Amino acid sequence: MELALYAPRYGYYTGGAHKIGAEGDFVTAPVISPLFGQALARQIDFLLPQTAGIVYEFGAGTGELAATLLNSLSNDNLKTYCIIELSAELAERQLAHIKQTAPEAAHKVRHLPSLPNSFDGIIIGNEVLDAMPIEIIRRTQNTFQHIGVSINLDGQLEQSPQPLKQPDLLRLAATYFPETEHPYTSELHPAQYAFILTLAQKITRGGMIFIDYGFDAAQYYHPQRDEGTLIAHYRHHTVHDPFFHIGLTDLTAHVNFTDIAQAGTDGGLDLIGYLPQSHFLFNLGIIDLLAQTAPPGTADYLRTSTSVQKLTD
Repeated sequence: MELALYAPRYGYYTGGAHKIGAEGDFVTAPVISPLFGQALARQIDFLLPQTAGIVYEFGAGTGELAATLLNSLSNDNLKTYCIIELSAELAERQLAHIKQTAPEAAHKVRHLPSLPNSFDGIIIGNEVLDAMPIEIIRRTQNTFQHIGVSINLDGQLEQSPQPLKQPDLLRLAATYFPETEHPYTSELHPAQYAFILTLAQKITRGGMIFIDYGFDAAQYYHPQRDEGTLIAHYRHHTVHDPFFHIGLTDLTAHVNFTDIAQAGTDGGLDLIGYLPQSHFLFNLGIIDLLAQTAPPGTADYLRTSTSVQKLTD
């Protein structure tokens, strides 16, 4: 999964093709409507004065969310907007979009190719965690298999089960995976955990907001969800074969938010919020923002209200 998504030149996110929007493979919340970013800005504006005034965004994609936030955040509160971006091609595209759509605030943008030594500000990530490589584990009663990848006699890639030997993964699998009469397959997320723990340990002041698809552990590892959540996206179609058009297809797995919360608290952070995106946006007044866009009943209002419905569905 890591190679398929991030291998230089050939990975899905490093290959240069357009991924997001109508011409790509999927649509994200910031692209659906700027009201998503405007609502999020209200939360960030409340938090920024308690920090050095820096926003750090991971997974900035097209730069759509960054542009909306730059236009929406208080000029007094926001000092610098840092985008942590591994892809030079994406960084260029993000900056071009920001200069076009948020020209007055574009000078505040800084691109960072790697993690800074410390954070003093608000870290945000929209659909970042679900793009991190996962480990697939299969439980058969009290036996655990680690699902790897091998090449068959026809030269094709295929899944290859091996005995699970890593103590940390064995412990997690025994903790999370239910005992079922039939084989149970799902994912573990050590890369996500390590990422959040690292950020938590690097924060001197501030907080983190991560928005993603996922469940708490009880829902994630429900006995009936016995085939996991790993899925591929290709041109707005869902694909169940992770080896389909490798490098041209997005691979994603849902987030175990219990594990994410544990990583943050293990790193010394406080958990101050966990809720569905719909509640988050309603609490931040997205309906008030909708009312300001156009008179009710007009075509513009109906178009925007449809976008809000998608965001809160």
